Amino acid sequence: MNKKFFLLLSLILVFSMSLAACGGQTTPVEEGKQPQAPAEGEQVGAYQVPAPVEGKFNVGFVYVGPHDDGGWTQAHDVGRIWMQDHMEGVHTAYVENVAEGVDSENVTRALARKGFDMVITTSFGFMDGTLTVAEEFPDKSFIHVSGYKSNDTNFGNLMGAMEDIKYLAGILAGSRAMLDGNPRIGYMATFPIPEELRLGNAFAIGVEKTCPECKIDVRFINTWHDPILEQEGAKSLFDGGVQVVMTGADTPAPATAAPEGKWGITYDYSGNCTDPKCLTSMYFHWGPIYKGLVEQAKAGEYKGGSLYYEADTGGLGLFGFMPGEELMPGLKDLPEADLQMVRDELAMFLSGKMTRFDIFKGPIMDNKGNEVLKEGEVLRQVDLDCFEGPDSPCAGGVGMYWWYHNITAELP
Repeated sequence: MNKKFFLLLSLILVFSMSLAACGGQTTPVEEGKQPQAPAEGEQVGAYQVPAPVEGKFNVGFVYVGPHDDGGWTQAHDVGRIWMQDHMEGVHTAYVENVAEGVDSENVTRALARKGFDMVITTSFGFMDGTLTVAEEFPDKSFIHVSGYKSNDTNFGNLMGAMEDIKYLAGILAGSRAMLDGNPRIGYMATFPIPEELRLGNAFAIGVEKTCPECKIDVRFINTWHDPILEQEGAKSLFDGGVQVVMTGADTPAPATAAPEGKWGITYDYSGNCTDPKCLTSMYFHWGPIYKGLVEQAKAGEYKGGSLYYEADTGGLGLFGFMPGEELMPGLKDLPEADLQMVRDELAMFLSGKMTRFDIFKGPIMDNKGNEVLKEGEVLRQVDLDCFEGPDSPCAGGVGMYWWYHNITAELP
Protein backbone atom coordinates (compact mmCIF):
# COMPACT_ATOMS: atom_id res chain seq x y z
CA MET A 1 0.00 0.00 0.00
CA ASN A 2 2.81 2.42 0.93
CA LYS A 3 4.70 1.59 -2.26
CA LYS A 4 1.62 2.34 -4.36
CA PHE A 5 1.10 5.62 -2.50
CA PHE A 6 4.68 6.80 -3.03
CA LEU A 7 4.57 5.69 -6.67
CA LEU A 8 1.39 7.69 -7.23
CA LEU A 9 2.86 10.74 -5.46
CA SER A 10 6.02 10.52 -7.59
CA LEU A 11 4.00 10.35 -10.82
CA ILE A 12 1.98 13.41 -9.79
CA LEU A 13 5.15 15.39 -9.05
CA VAL A 14 6.78 14.41 -12.36
CA PHE A 15 3.61 15.31 -14.26
CA SER A 16 3.39 18.70 -12.51
CA MET A 17 7.02 19.49 -13.30
CA SER A 18 6.46 18.58 -16.97
CA LEU A 19 3.51 20.93 -17.23
CA ALA A 20 5.54 23.75 -15.71
CA ALA A 21 8.43 23.20 -18.12
CA CYS A 22 6.21 23.04 -21.21
CA GLY A 23 4.05 25.99 -20.26
CA GLY A 24 6.69 28.55 -19.31
CA GLN A 25 5.86 32.02 -20.64
CA THR A 26 7.63 35.32 -20.36
CA THR A 27 5.60 38.24 -19.07
CA PRO A 28 6.12 41.99 -19.31
CA VAL A 29 8.48 43.41 -16.70
CA GLU A 30 6.82 45.15 -13.76
CA GLU A 31 7.88 48.75 -13.41
CA GLY A 32 10.95 49.16 -11.23
CA LYS A 33 11.86 45.47 -11.21
CA GLN A 34 14.90 43.91 -12.85
CA PRO A 35 13.90 41.11 -15.27
CA GLN A 36 15.02 37.67 -14.11
CA ALA A 37 16.44 35.10 -16.53
CA PRO A 38 14.49 31.89 -16.98
CA ALA A 39 16.44 28.78 -16.07
CA GLU A 40 18.72 27.39 -18.77
CA GLY A 41 16.80 25.13 -21.11
CA GLU A 42 13.39 26.41 -20.00
CA GLN A 43 10.75 26.75 -22.67
CA VAL A 44 9.44 30.21 -23.54
CA GLY A 45 6.03 29.32 -24.80
CA ALA A 46 6.71 26.96 -27.69
CA TYR A 47 10.34 28.04 -28.06
CA GLN A 48 13.57 26.72 -26.58
CA VAL A 49 15.72 29.70 -25.63
CA PRO A 50 19.48 29.01 -25.74
CA ALA A 51 21.95 30.03 -23.06
CA PRO A 52 24.82 32.49 -23.51
CA VAL A 53 28.44 31.39 -23.14
CA GLU A 54 30.32 32.90 -20.23
CA GLY A 55 33.30 35.03 -21.18
CA LYS A 56 32.04 35.66 -24.72
CA PHE A 57 30.17 38.54 -26.33
CA ASN A 58 26.84 36.82 -26.94
CA VAL A 59 24.61 37.67 -29.89
CA GLY A 60 21.13 36.13 -30.13
CA PHE A 61 19.11 35.97 -33.35
CA VAL A 62 15.33 35.68 -33.65
CA TYR A 63 14.23 34.11 -36.93
CA VAL A 64 10.76 34.15 -38.45
CA GLY A 65 11.39 30.94 -40.43
CA PRO A 66 13.58 27.85 -40.25
CA HIS A 67 17.32 28.47 -40.41
CA ASP A 68 17.56 26.38 -43.59
CA ASP A 69 14.54 27.78 -45.46
CA GLY A 70 16.50 28.39 -48.66
CA GLY A 71 15.74 32.10 -48.52
CA TRP A 72 15.54 35.03 -46.10
CA THR A 73 16.27 33.21 -42.86
CA GLN A 74 19.01 31.02 -44.30
CA ALA A 75 20.76 34.13 -45.61
CA HIS A 76 20.71 35.56 -42.07
CA ASP A 77 21.98 32.28 -40.63
CA VAL A 78 24.83 32.09 -43.13
CA GLY A 79 25.64 35.69 -42.17
CA ARG A 80 25.52 34.80 -38.47
CA ILE A 81 28.00 31.96 -38.96
CA TRP A 82 30.27 34.10 -41.17
CA MET A 83 30.32 36.85 -38.55
CA GLN A 84 31.09 34.45 -35.69
CA ASP A 85 33.86 32.79 -37.72
CA HIS A 86 35.45 36.16 -38.48
CA MET A 87 35.43 37.55 -34.94
CA GLU A 88 37.28 36.66 -31.76
CA GLY A 89 35.38 36.21 -28.51
CA VAL A 90 31.90 36.18 -30.08
CA HIS A 91 29.28 33.49 -29.52
CA THR A 92 25.98 33.39 -31.44
CA ALA A 93 22.76 31.42 -31.10
CA TYR A 94 19.29 31.58 -32.61
CA VAL A 95 15.63 30.79 -32.06
CA GLU A 96 13.79 29.87 -35.26
CA ASN A 97 10.20 29.74 -36.53
CA VAL A 98 9.14 32.53 -34.16
CA ALA A 99 5.72 34.05 -34.84
CA GLU A 100 5.50 37.80 -35.31
CA GLY A 101 3.89 39.80 -32.52
CA VAL A 102 3.73 38.67 -28.88
CA ASP A 103 5.79 35.52 -29.41
CA SER A 104 8.71 37.40 -30.90
CA GLU A 105 8.62 39.96 -28.09
CA ASN A 106 8.69 37.20 -25.48
CA VAL A 107 11.61 35.41 -27.14
CA THR A 108 13.55 38.67 -27.53
CA ARG A 109 12.96 39.48 -23.85
CA ALA A 110 14.05 36.01 -22.79
CA LEU A 111 17.34 36.29 -24.72
CA ALA A 112 18.08 39.62 -23.04
CA ARG A 113 17.19 38.22 -19.61
CA LYS A 114 19.46 35.23 -20.10
CA GLY A 115 22.43 37.51 -20.72
CA PHE A 116 22.79 37.98 -24.46
CA ASP A 117 24.64 41.25 -25.09
CA MET A 118 22.99 41.94 -28.45
CA VAL A 119 19.75 40.63 -29.91
CA ILE A 120 19.05 40.77 -33.65
CA THR A 121 15.45 40.24 -34.80
CA THR A 122 14.90 39.56 -38.47
CA SER A 123 11.32 40.15 -39.56
CA PHE A 124 9.14 43.22 -40.13
CA GLY A 125 6.56 42.08 -37.57
CA PHE A 126 9.23 41.86 -34.83
CA MET A 127 9.75 45.64 -34.86
CA ASP A 128 7.44 46.89 -32.10
CA GLY A 129 8.27 44.04 -29.74
CA THR A 130 12.00 44.63 -30.19
CA LEU A 131 11.56 48.31 -29.38
CA THR A 132 9.60 47.44 -26.23
CA VAL A 133 12.30 45.06 -24.99
CA ALA A 134 15.09 47.51 -25.87
CA GLU A 135 13.49 50.07 -23.54
CA GLU A 136 13.42 47.47 -20.74
CA PHE A 137 17.10 46.60 -21.17
CA PRO A 138 19.01 49.87 -21.79
CA ASP A 139 22.36 48.12 -21.18
CA LYS A 140 21.81 45.69 -24.09
CA SER A 141 21.99 46.33 -27.84
CA PHE A 142 19.14 45.50 -30.20
CA ILE A 143 18.88 45.48 -33.99
CA HIS A 144 15.70 45.00 -35.97
CA VAL A 145 15.90 44.08 -39.66
CA SER A 146 13.52 45.48 -42.29
CA GLY A 147 11.40 47.94 -40.30
CA TYR A 148 11.76 51.67 -39.77
CA LYS A 149 11.70 52.39 -36.01
CA SER A 150 14.86 53.02 -33.95
CA ASN A 151 16.26 55.14 -31.14
CA ASP A 152 19.60 56.86 -30.64
CA THR A 153 20.78 54.72 -27.74
CA ASN A 154 20.44 50.94 -28.00
CA PHE A 155 17.86 50.09 -30.68
CA GLY A 156 18.71 50.20 -34.37
CA ASN A 157 16.96 49.51 -37.63
CA LEU A 158 18.81 47.64 -40.38
CA MET A 159 18.04 46.96 -44.03
CA GLY A 160 19.88 46.70 -47.31
CA ALA A 161 18.92 48.53 -50.49
CA MET A 162 17.60 45.42 -52.21
CA GLU A 163 15.75 47.71 -54.61
CA ASP A 164 19.12 48.09 -56.37
CA ILE A 165 19.26 44.37 -57.09
CA LYS A 166 15.55 43.90 -57.84
CA TYR A 167 15.82 46.71 -60.37
CA LEU A 168 18.67 44.82 -62.09
CA ALA A 169 16.67 41.58 -61.94
CA GLY A 170 13.84 43.46 -63.63
CA ILE A 171 16.15 44.30 -66.53
CA LEU A 172 16.90 40.58 -66.92
CA ALA A 173 13.23 39.57 -66.61
CA GLY A 174 12.22 42.07 -69.27
CA SER A 175 14.96 40.86 -71.59
CA ARG A 176 13.90 37.23 -71.12
CA ALA A 177 10.23 38.05 -71.74
CA MET A 178 11.11 39.93 -74.92
CA LEU A 179 13.26 37.09 -76.22
CA ASP A 180 10.49 34.57 -75.49
CA GLY A 181 7.86 36.75 -77.16
CA ASN A 182 5.61 36.96 -74.07
CA PRO A 183 5.59 40.44 -72.49
CA ARG A 184 3.86 39.33 -69.27
CA ILE A 185 5.66 39.12 -65.94
CA GLY A 186 4.56 38.23 -62.39
CA TYR A 187 5.54 39.38 -58.89
CA MET A 188 4.67 37.13 -55.95
CA ALA A 189 4.61 39.48 -52.97
CA THR A 190 4.28 38.67 -49.28
CA PHE A 191 2.44 41.38 -47.30
CA PRO A 192 1.07 44.74 -48.45
CA ILE A 193 3.74 46.80 -46.66
CA PRO A 194 5.95 49.62 -48.02
CA GLU A 195 8.93 47.25 -48.42
CA GLU A 196 7.05 44.97 -50.82
CA LEU A 197 5.65 47.84 -52.89
CA ARG A 198 9.09 49.50 -52.97
CA LEU A 199 10.79 46.34 -54.21
CA GLY A 200 8.03 45.60 -56.71
CA ASN A 201 8.23 49.11 -58.12
CA ALA A 202 12.03 48.93 -58.44
CA PHE A 203 11.68 45.63 -60.30
CA ALA A 204 9.05 47.17 -62.59
CA ILE A 205 11.31 50.13 -63.41
CA GLY A 206 14.01 47.66 -64.41
CA VAL A 207 11.61 45.61 -66.55
CA GLU A 208 10.72 48.70 -68.57
CA LYS A 209 14.38 49.22 -69.56
CA THR A 210 14.40 46.08 -71.73
CA CYS A 211 10.68 45.48 -72.30
CA PRO A 212 8.72 48.74 -72.62
CA GLU A 213 5.57 46.83 -73.55
CA CYS A 214 5.74 44.40 -70.63
CA LYS A 215 2.95 44.30 -68.05
CA ILE A 216 3.37 42.97 -64.50
CA ASP A 217 0.76 41.18 -62.41
CA VAL A 218 1.00 40.79 -58.60
CA ARG A 219 -0.14 38.08 -56.18
CA PHE A 220 -0.03 38.71 -52.43
CA ILE A 221 0.34 35.47 -50.45
CA ASN A 222 0.38 37.09 -46.96
CA THR A 223 3.19 34.97 -45.58
CA TRP A 224 6.98 35.17 -45.46
CA HIS A 225 7.54 31.43 -45.51
CA ASP A 226 5.02 28.83 -46.59
CA PRO A 227 6.32 26.37 -49.21
CA ILE A 228 2.82 25.29 -50.21
CA LEU A 229 1.37 28.81 -50.57
CA GLU A 230 4.48 29.97 -52.41
CA GLN A 231 4.13 27.13 -54.92
CA GLU A 232 0.44 27.90 -55.33
CA GLY A 233 1.08 31.63 -55.76
CA ALA A 234 3.77 31.09 -58.38
CA LYS A 235 1.66 28.51 -60.21
CA SER A 236 -1.29 30.90 -60.22
CA LEU A 237 0.80 33.54 -61.97
CA PHE A 238 2.19 31.06 -64.51
CA ASP A 239 -1.29 29.68 -65.16
CA GLY A 240 -2.42 33.26 -65.74
CA GLY A 241 0.02 33.51 -68.62
CA VAL A 242 3.13 35.23 -67.28
CA GLN A 243 6.57 34.30 -68.59
CA VAL A 244 8.77 35.16 -65.58
CA VAL A 245 7.89 35.24 -61.86
CA MET A 246 9.92 37.20 -59.30
CA THR A 247 9.30 36.62 -55.58
CA GLY A 248 9.43 38.47 -52.28
CA ALA A 249 9.08 35.25 -50.23
CA ASP A 250 11.55 32.67 -48.93
CA THR A 251 11.55 29.49 -50.96
CA PRO A 252 12.73 28.92 -54.56
CA ALA A 253 9.08 28.38 -55.58
CA PRO A 254 9.10 30.58 -58.73
CA ALA A 255 11.80 28.41 -60.31
CA THR A 256 10.51 25.03 -59.17
CA ALA A 257 6.91 25.88 -60.11
CA ALA A 258 7.84 27.23 -63.55
CA PRO A 259 6.68 25.07 -66.48
CA GLU A 260 9.25 24.25 -69.14
CA GLY A 261 10.00 27.33 -71.21
CA LYS A 262 9.15 29.70 -68.35
CA TRP A 263 11.33 31.17 -65.61
CA GLY A 264 11.59 32.10 -61.96
CA ILE A 265 13.73 34.59 -60.03
CA THR A 266 14.54 33.61 -56.44
CA TYR A 267 15.34 35.84 -53.50
CA ASP A 268 17.46 36.41 -50.38
CA TYR A 269 19.95 33.53 -50.43
CA SER A 270 22.77 32.99 -52.92
CA GLY A 271 22.43 29.19 -52.76
CA ASN A 272 18.78 28.92 -53.87
CA CYS A 273 19.19 29.40 -57.65
CA THR A 274 19.89 25.79 -58.55
CA ASP A 275 16.91 24.82 -60.71
CA PRO A 276 17.72 25.28 -64.44
CA LYS A 277 14.57 27.39 -64.72
CA CYS A 278 15.99 29.93 -62.24
CA LEU A 279 17.20 33.03 -64.05
CA THR A 280 19.00 34.58 -61.09
CA SER A 281 18.71 35.23 -57.36
CA MET A 282 18.74 38.64 -55.65
CA TYR A 283 20.55 38.00 -52.38
CA PHE A 284 21.94 39.44 -49.15
CA HIS A 285 25.39 38.86 -47.64
CA TRP A 286 24.67 39.79 -44.02
CA GLY A 287 27.98 38.63 -42.50
CA PRO A 288 30.12 41.76 -43.04
CA ILE A 289 27.21 44.00 -42.02
CA TYR A 290 26.69 42.10 -38.77
CA LYS A 291 30.41 42.07 -38.07
CA GLY A 292 30.59 45.87 -38.21
CA LEU A 293 27.63 46.30 -35.88
CA VAL A 294 28.85 43.73 -33.36
CA GLU A 295 32.29 45.38 -33.32
CA GLN A 296 30.60 48.66 -32.39
CA ALA A 297 28.59 46.99 -29.63
CA LYS A 298 31.63 45.17 -28.21
CA ALA A 299 33.49 48.47 -28.04
CA GLY A 300 30.55 50.19 -26.33
CA GLU A 301 30.05 52.44 -29.36
CA TYR A 302 26.74 51.16 -30.71
CA LYS A 303 24.19 53.97 -30.74
CA GLY A 304 21.13 52.52 -32.44
CA GLY A 305 19.70 54.62 -35.21
CA SER A 306 19.07 53.52 -38.79
CA LEU A 307 21.46 51.74 -41.13
CA TYR A 308 20.19 51.33 -44.67
CA TYR A 309 23.19 49.97 -46.49
CA GLU A 310 23.97 50.08 -50.20
CA ALA A 311 25.58 47.56 -52.54
CA ASP A 312 29.00 49.15 -52.09
CA THR A 313 29.19 47.58 -48.61
CA GLY A 314 29.44 44.09 -50.12
CA GLY A 315 26.11 43.17 -48.52
CA LEU A 316 24.10 42.62 -51.72
CA GLY A 317 24.49 40.36 -54.74
CA LEU A 318 22.94 39.32 -58.05
CA PHE A 319 23.54 35.65 -58.78
CA GLY A 320 25.54 34.98 -61.93
CA PHE A 321 27.18 38.41 -61.91
CA MET A 322 29.32 38.28 -58.77
CA PRO A 323 32.92 36.95 -58.68
CA GLY A 324 33.10 33.18 -59.08
CA GLU A 325 29.50 32.83 -60.31
CA GLU A 326 28.32 31.66 -63.72
CA LEU A 327 25.24 32.74 -65.64
CA MET A 328 22.26 30.43 -65.35
CA PRO A 329 21.03 28.76 -68.57
CA GLY A 330 18.14 31.21 -69.00
CA LEU A 331 20.53 34.17 -69.09
CA LYS A 332 23.20 32.84 -71.44
CA ASP A 333 21.21 33.46 -74.63
CA LEU A 334 19.95 36.95 -73.72
CA PRO A 335 21.09 39.82 -75.93
CA GLU A 336 24.66 40.73 -75.01
CA ALA A 337 23.69 44.41 -74.85
CA ASP A 338 21.17 43.63 -72.07
CA LEU A 339 23.66 41.55 -70.10
CA GLN A 340 26.26 44.28 -70.43
CA MET A 341 23.73 46.85 -69.23
CA VAL A 342 23.27 44.79 -66.05
CA ARG A 343 27.05 44.37 -65.60
CA ASP A 344 27.66 48.09 -66.07
CA GLU A 345 24.91 49.23 -63.71
CA LEU A 346 25.82 46.59 -61.10
CA ALA A 347 29.38 47.93 -61.20
CA MET A 348 27.99 51.40 -60.58
CA PHE A 349 26.04 50.18 -57.54
CA LEU A 350 29.02 48.24 -56.19
CA SER A 351 31.25 51.29 -56.52
CA GLY A 352 28.73 53.61 -54.88
CA LYS A 353 28.26 55.66 -58.05
CA MET A 354 24.60 54.60 -58.20
CA THR A 355 22.19 54.22 -55.27
CA ARG A 356 18.50 53.54 -54.67
CA PHE A 357 17.78 57.21 -55.25
CA ASP A 358 18.98 56.86 -58.84
CA ILE A 359 16.26 54.25 -59.38
CA PHE A 360 13.44 56.31 -57.90
CA LYS A 361 14.07 59.50 -59.84
CA GLY A 362 11.43 61.44 -61.76
CA PRO A 363 9.61 61.46 -63.96
CA ILE A 364 7.61 58.58 -62.46
CA MET A 365 3.96 57.87 -63.26
CA ASP A 366 1.80 55.42 -61.34
CA ASN A 367 -0.71 53.01 -62.89
CA LYS A 368 -3.58 55.40 -62.18
CA GLY A 369 -2.14 58.10 -64.42
CA ASN A 370 -0.81 60.22 -61.54
CA GLU A 371 2.59 61.85 -61.60
CA VAL A 372 4.46 60.50 -58.56
CA LEU A 373 7.67 62.43 -59.22
CA LYS A 374 8.40 65.26 -61.62
CA GLU A 375 11.47 65.33 -63.83
CA GLY A 376 14.61 65.46 -61.68
CA GLU A 377 12.83 64.87 -58.36
CA VAL A 378 13.90 61.97 -56.13
CA LEU A 379 12.30 60.11 -53.26
CA ARG A 380 13.52 60.55 -49.70
CA GLN A 381 14.42 57.59 -47.52
CA VAL A 382 11.30 58.16 -45.45
CA ASP A 383 9.22 57.88 -48.64
CA LEU A 384 10.67 54.44 -49.30
CA ASP A 385 9.75 53.25 -45.81
CA CYS A 386 6.11 54.20 -45.33
CA PHE A 387 2.66 54.91 -46.72
CA GLU A 388 1.86 58.60 -46.93
CA GLY A 389 -0.86 59.73 -44.52
CA PRO A 390 -1.64 62.32 -41.82
CA ASP A 391 0.15 60.49 -38.99
CA SER A 392 2.84 58.66 -40.96
CA PRO A 393 6.58 59.51 -40.95
CA CYS A 394 6.30 60.58 -44.60
CA ALA A 395 3.24 62.78 -44.14
CA GLY A 396 3.14 65.40 -46.86
CA GLY A 397 5.62 63.46 -49.00
CA VAL A 398 5.27 60.79 -51.65
CA GLY A 399 5.41 57.58 -49.65
CA MET A 400 5.19 54.16 -51.29
CA TYR A 401 1.45 53.57 -51.69
CA TRP A 402 1.51 53.41 -55.47
CA TRP A 403 2.31 50.98 -58.26
CA TYR A 404 4.57 51.84 -61.20
CA HIS A 405 2.65 52.38 -64.40
CA ASN A 406 3.45 48.98 -65.99
CA ILE A 407 1.97 47.06 -63.02
CA THR A 408 -1.61 45.99 -63.73
CA ALA A 409 -2.56 45.11 -60.12
CA GLU A 410 -4.72 47.23 -57.86
CA LEU A 411 -3.22 48.64 -54.67
CA PRO A 412 -3.76 46.31 -51.71
